[in-house]
Amino acid sequence: MSEPHPVKLYIYDLSNGLAALLSPNLLQKRVEGIWHTSIVVYGEEFFFGGTGISRCIPGETQLRQPLKIEDLGTTEVPQEVFEDYLHSLGQQEFAPGTYKLLSHNCNNFSDELSNFLTGRSIPKYILDLPSEVLGTPWGQSILPFLENLGSSININTRSGDLTQAVKTAQKFNHQGAENIHSRLDMANSNGNGASELVEETAEAAEKPLAQVMEEMEAEEKLEREERKKNREPPIVFKNLVDVRGEFDDLVSIIDSKLTTDEMQSLEELHQYMLEDEGSWALGEGFLNFIGKLLNDGTIPSEARVHLLNVLGAAALKDDVILLLHQDRRDHVLMNYAHDIERLPVPEQESLALVICNLFENISSSEWLLYISEWSYNNQMISNIRATTKVAVNCLLSDVETLQDRGSAIIHNLACKEVKTVVFDDVAVELTMALLQFFNGSPKEEYIFRCMKALARFCQISHQDVPQLIQMIGPPPTKFNGTSARVDEQIALVQKKLK
Repeated sequence: MSEPHPVKLYIYDLSNGLAALLSPNLLQKRVEGIWHTSIVVYGEEFFFGGTGISRCIPGETQLRQPLKIEDLGTTEVPQEVFEDYLHSLGQQEFAPGTYKLLSHNCNNFSDELSNFLTGRSIPKYILDLPSEVLGTPWGQSILPFLENLGSSININTRSGDLTQAVKTAQKFNHQGAENIHSRLDMANSNGNGASELVEETAEAAEKPLAQVMEEMEAEEKLEREERKKNREPPIVFKNLVDVRGEFDDLVSIIDSKLTTDEMQSLEELHQYMLEDEGSWALGEGFLNFIGKLLNDGTIPSEARVHLLNVLGAAALKDDVILLLHQDRRDHVLMNYAHDIERLPVPEQESLALVICNLFENISSSEWLLYISEWSYNNQMISNIRATTKVAVNCLLSDVETLQDRGSAIIHNLACKEVKTVVFDDVAVELTMALLQFFNGSPKEEYIFRCMKALARFCQISHQDVPQLIQMIGPPPTKFNGTSARVDEQIALVQKKLK
């Protein structure tokens, strides 16, 4: 039996006391703090924010020492088991980009770890805070702001910095708390109450908060653009789908077959794709709706084609990762993808479009390469395995559209910077598919994509891939003279064969 390890809950108040001061007037009830929590175990502090799961020496976040420490008990879970569990959470349920201030936050993460380690939840007053705030008219009025703010919250222990929002709040607390106390005293003494003060405080805070949001959005946009600029451009298919036409065709087929909840999900898809709303428009049951359309045999195949084409356009959106992370438990999309060889060709084409276009954004492309496994049809699969299967199936098809999209997916896989041992096996599998594809007479565009991928695979798996090329063939020099860019990639491969 493993030695018991103490499990602690670190509790911080992000408002530095301001919530307790202002909440009676803003919410008509007292809220003691805006709680951020973390779990301390095995000598480290673990917490969740906008960039996913982080860890540090206990008490060394920018928040410094916690306001309170709760003793959650002890755990006999071995540390290596905990690390595997934490890694799985970090790739799926609590991956980067899944943070939501009100529904999927640091406190939900702490509760998850606490239950895993000790079998008990964290205090109810911490978990109930969002519903307490949203149960008030003022809470409902600021809901859109809170949701936007939540997507940006992160505690960066490496740089010793907090998000601009938290820093602004703390600055406001330190500089203005004394003034607020005096204003409240004056308001109460002259009988006018605090309503006027609350109004003025809200008006005064409105401009800097809006400014903070603009600065954060601008900073995030610049960071995304910088990361895109510095990576190998993926091959994606933009402007290929008439979203409105595909959506209307989908509705015409399934409209009479849907329940009330499913009609709501269809409307959410309309808001996301045709009204340009954010992924926040997609409810918790949206992936159940997608799962029904993909797997219900009574629904015509044409409906799945239209749906997948719409999702292929959605794959290009910056926030599609939030939709993907809804699928972290049921794996609706990747289970369907893993069965690609059983699908009608039009469904295969549309599915390949979705997979290929998901490489447009860094977060969704990383999602395609997740290695955490689950059981499906009595075998263990993962996102990377399903993605690889789609790529191979499409590349080796006799259908040119599938070859086009399959060669693009393999190109994108090869150009993606992957630092995992699992990808060595993937590189070998894809190399065998490429060599089989090279036995034919493909188009120059496909040859270039595939030869470029082969050159990258030679770098990733520098022993196995060159050996396969020499043993199986055909030699890359078969395509000498196809074009200057193909010749350049052939030369890179040949260097690895010597």
